[in-house]
Amino acid sequence: MVPEAPALVAGPAVEPAPAVSLTDRLAGWRNRLVASPGFQRFAASFPLTRPIARRQSQALFDLCAGFVYAQVLQACVRLDLFRILEPGPRSAAELAPRLAMTEAATTRLLGAAAALKLVEHRPGGRYGLAMLGAALLGNPGVGAMIAHHDLLYGDLADPVALLRGEAGPTALSRYWSYATAEKPADAPAVDVAAYSALMAQSQHLVADDILAAYDFSGHRRILDVGGGEGAFLIRVGAQAKAPALTLFDLPAVAARARERFETAGISARADTVGGDMHRDPLPEGADLVTLVRVLHDHDDEAVRALLARIRACLPAGGTLLIAEPMAGSPETARMAEAYFAFYLLAMGSGRARSPAELTQFLHEAGFSDVRRLKTRRPMLTGGLTARVS
Repeated sequence: MVPEAPALVAGPAVEPAPAVSLTDRLAGWRNRLVASPGFQRFAASFPLTRPIARRQSQALFDLCAGFVYAQVLQACVRLDLFRILEPGPRSAAELAPRLAMTEAATTRLLGAAAALKLVEHRPGGRYGLAMLGAALLGNPGVGAMIAHHDLLYGDLADPVALLRGEAGPTALSRYWSYATAEKPADAPAVDVAAYSALMAQSQHLVADDILAAYDFSGHRRILDVGGGEGAFLIRVGAQAKAPALTLFDLPAVAARARERFETAGISARADTVGGDMHRDPLPEGADLVTLVRVLHDHDDEAVRALLARIRACLPAGGTLLIAEPMAGSPETARMAEAYFAFYLLAMGSGRARSPAELTQFLHEAGFSDVRRLKTRRPMLTGGLTARVS
């Protein structure tokens, strides 16, 4: 009797090795070289590679020290240092009483601010505004965002926990909790005040860049969805005298916009409608709808639904204009893929999208003729227009 052959036992499936491209091989060789302490010493000494090595060393140190840089800036803003230096240079001894600090602490802050090119050394041991400090002084919205970062710093204290969803409720998510409540339209005025005021303060740079990139004068009525306190429409109204203006936002926010329209003297041509843009009917009759810094606050499903609702309220030939930070280019990488990636994670929803992604969403919603706007500062805002056929 011939014994039976033993049954073959299948071993674990062996996955094929991933394909390695020439780019991957070159990058691997480069990284092994750069990681070598011997090569680092050589690069720092050899005349042709020394400038590159120094730039890379500075960039690496800046990444390590970035949190300290941000706190120096935060201290300058909180102490109103740039405003104090606006009339002219001051010494540490002169500034110390104004800042309620010792002269030694004041000297320490001024030295750090000078190293970051926020202030600069002047003759006689004095300090004056440098170009960055002057630029911040001229953009109060930026200063408001810097002060607002106190919340973000707390949320980023443990970035790994935040990424893993283990951080619990964040300060930023509580800051605009009314927007994600079951009935956002019922939010009282006190709940919307802080976030609405912050957005209004930081709106001017975006508004100016969009006004430089798009001509609003040919439209009959403009509907600004999620328009906050009306800072954008006030700028549009000052430049384009023809269009009537309508702002749509939560009732408590729209009420704040109504007051700003009256103060700006445009209430005769600018009205407000209160409601939830994700649930309530959007006002009809506009031939241009604007979404300014709205979509990146929301997840994909909500964005797709909102674009479809806007498409339904626009007439044939109507236009939608989107203005917000956009991902997908070297110019916007730090803003979109680093800053907003973590800011919006702490907020609890949204992401910066590339023009290609937004174009796809627009086509899905029924828009056509999607075009990019050439904005002056793409890092700050990008722009797209789309039409209803």
